[in-house]
Amino acid sequence: MTALISPELVVLDADLGSDKAAVVRRLAGLVADAGRATGADALAGDALAREAQAATGLPGGIAIPHCRSAAVTQASLAFARLAPGVDFGAADGPADLVFLIAAPAAGDADHLTLLSALARALVRPDFVVSLRAAASPQDVVALVEEVVSPTPATGASAATSVPAPATAPAAAADAAAPARRRIVAVSACPTGIAHTYMAADKLTAAAQAEGVDLVVETQGSSGATPLDPAVIRDAEAVIFAVDVGVRDQERFAGKPVVQSGTKRAINEPEVMIREALAAADDPDSRRVPGSAGGAAAAAAPAGRPGTATEVRRWLLTGVSYMIPFVAAGGLLIALGFLFGGYQIVSANPDVEGQNYALSWVLSNSFFDLPSAPGVEGLNDGFLGYLGAVCTVLGQAAFGFLVPALAGYIAFAIADRPGIVPGFVVGAVSVSVGAGFIGGLVGGIIAGFAARWIASWKLPAGVRGLQPVVIIPLLATLISSGIMAVLLGRPLAAALTGLGNWLNGLTGTSAVLLGIILGLMMCFDLGGPVNKAAYVFATTGLAAGSGAPLVIMATVMAAGMVPPLAMALSTAVRPRLYTPAERDNGKAAWLLGASFISEGAIPFAAADPFRVIPSMMLGGATTGAIVAASGVELRAPHGGIFVFFAMNGVLMFVVALVVGTIVGAAAVTIAKSFGRPKADAVPEDAVDLAHAHTVAPAVSAPARV
Repeated sequence: MTALISPELVVLDADLGSDKAAVVRRLAGLVADAGRATGADALAGDALAREAQAATGLPGGIAIPHCRSAAVTQASLAFARLAPGVDFGAADGPADLVFLIAAPAAGDADHLTLLSALARALVRPDFVVSLRAAASPQDVVALVEEVVSPTPATGASAATSVPAPATAPAAAADAAAPARRRIVAVSACPTGIAHTYMAADKLTAAAQAEGVDLVVETQGSSGATPLDPAVIRDAEAVIFAVDVGVRDQERFAGKPVVQSGTKRAINEPEVMIREALAAADDPDSRRVPGSAGGAAAAAAPAGRPGTATEVRRWLLTGVSYMIPFVAAGGLLIALGFLFGGYQIVSANPDVEGQNYALSWVLSNSFFDLPSAPGVEGLNDGFLGYLGAVCTVLGQAAFGFLVPALAGYIAFAIADRPGIVPGFVVGAVSVSVGAGFIGGLVGGIIAGFAARWIASWKLPAGVRGLQPVVIIPLLATLISSGIMAVLLGRPLAAALTGLGNWLNGLTGTSAVLLGIILGLMMCFDLGGPVNKAAYVFATTGLAAGSGAPLVIMATVMAAGMVPPLAMALSTAVRPRLYTPAERDNGKAAWLLGASFISEGAIPFAAADPFRVIPSMMLGGATTGAIVAASGVELRAPHGGIFVFFAMNGVLMFVVALVVGTIVGAAAVTIAKSFGRPKADAVPEDAVDLAHAHTVAPAVSAPARV
C-alpha cells in the first residue's frame, strides 16, 4: 500500500498565512503538487466546506482539517508545524500542529483505517510532543508511519472498550469491590475519519479513569462493528457523541442518553461520563426514543442482519425522507382547495397541459388583483389567486414524492452514491406511469447498481472520477434503463388496475377496505405496516375527488384512535394504570387529536398483548365507518386541525368517537382481568412505562 505521507508533504516552522483558509489551501497545494489530487482548489474547497460544519481545532495546539474529496486520487496526509500558530477554533488558542487529512471520496477501507489511526494518535501527549521536537520532515514521516502501521492497536476495530484486568490478583480484587458501572457510546462525524475515533478514545480513557466499563461503537469510514446486543442490554446509559445521525438508533430504545457533538466528547470526556452516570440514576432523564420493537432488537442475537430486516430498513429510510414532501405538498394543495375552490386542480380546457391553478398563476400577477377564469367552483379575487398559487406549489412538492422515495431507498442501500440514480429512476417511474410502486422497485435496483459499481477496484488515475462520474452515469443507465424498457409498462398496468378497483369500491367492499386500513394503522403505531398504509393513502392527494381522498380520510381517522382510546381509558379507570401511564394519558389527548399514533407507544410497550389488539379493534371500527360514509380528505396530516380540507366532517367525528370508545372499552376490559391494580404494580413497572415516555421521533408529520 502506498504511504500516506512523504517528506514533500511536510512543512516545518513555516508561516503559511494568517487564517485557517490560507493554511488549508497551502497544504492542499502540497497534496496536488505531489500528484495525489487532481486540483488544489477542489481539495481545499472540500476541506473548508467540512471546516464550516464544525471547527477542527483541538486542545493543545492541534488542528486536523479533513475531508473526503473527489479531487483526491490517493489517500494522503499533509503536515505543517506553524510559526506563528493559526486559529482553527479550539477553545485554548491557535494551533501550531496542523494535519490535512485527504481521503478519496470512494476511498478503500485500508487507507481509511490508517487515517483513523492517525487521528487516534493525536490524543496521545507523547506523540504530540514528538511532533513538536521533530528535526526534519523525515522525522515526521517516521513518527506518522509508526502510529499508522497496520497492527491490531491501530483502531481498525470499530468498537473499543476499557480492557479487563489481566491478572488473577486484580480479578480477585475486582470480585471483592463494588460492581463497576456500565455504559455504551456511539461516535460519528460527517466524514468518519478523525473526530469519530478521537472522541471514542477520549471517552474510553475518561471512563477508565472514572472506574467505569465503557464500550464504544465508532460509526466511521473504516467500517463499524455493531455493539453486541448483550452489551447494550446490560448498559445503564448510552452516550451519543455524534455530528450526524446514529445508525440503527432503535437498538438503544429506552436507555438514558447523553448526546453532544464529537468535539465535546474530545474536550470534556470526563464530564460526559459523569453526565451519563447521573442520567442512569435519574428516572426523569431523557431516553432514547423508540418502541418495544427497538428494545427487542437490542436483545436479538448478534450477527449480520437478516434479509427481511435489511429490506425493512431500506424501505423505511425511503418513506421517512419522503414524508416531508408529502406534508408540504399535501397541506399546500389542501390550502389551494380552501382558498381557490374545488375546481382548482381541474384541467383547463382552454390551455392544453395546464390545470386552472397553473394557467391562472402564469397569466396573472399578484399586483394585478386577478380574478378567477369565471368557472363555477373557482373562487374569485385575491383568495382565489392565493389558492391557485398554493396549488401550484403543492403540486411541485408532490412531484418529488416518488423520486425522493426511490432516491433514499437507494441511499439506504449504497449510501451517497445511490442518491442520483435513485432520484432519476424515481422520476422515470413517474414519467412512465409506474408511480410509487415503480419508485419502490426502482430505488432498490438503483441502490444495488450503485453499490456494485462502487465496489470496483479502479486504477488510481480514474478512481477520483468514480463517485462523481462513473457511479452516477452507469448506475443511472442501468436502473432507469431497466425501468423504462422492462418494468415501466407492467408496473403502470398494475397501478392502473389498482386505481380502477379502488374507484369502484362501494358498500361492503368499501367497508372491508376501511377495516384493513384501520388494522394496519393500529398494528405497529408508526412502524412499517402503519407507514405502508399511510404511503398508500398519500399518493392520491392530488386528485380532486374520489376513492383516493376517502382512503386518506380513513387512514387519518384510524391513526388518531390509539392515543385517544388510551387517553379515555386512563381517565375512566385510572387504577388500572401506573402514575407514569396516567400522565401519558393526559398528553395522549392532544397527540391523538393531532394524528400522532405514536402517542400510544408507551402503553403498547408496557403491555402489548392487551393494548395492540384493542387499538386494532377501535381503528378497524373507525376505518369501516369512514370508508362506508365516503368522507374525503385532501390534507395528509393534522387531525382535527385540517377539518377545513375535509368533506363529511360530521361523519368523520362520529367515526372517530365510536372507534375511540370501542378501543377504550376493549383495553379497559382486557386490563381488568389478569393484571394487578396500579397501586399493586411494582416500582420497576412504573420505571418501564416511564422509560418509553418520549416525544415521537419525527421530523415533519408524525408518521415517521
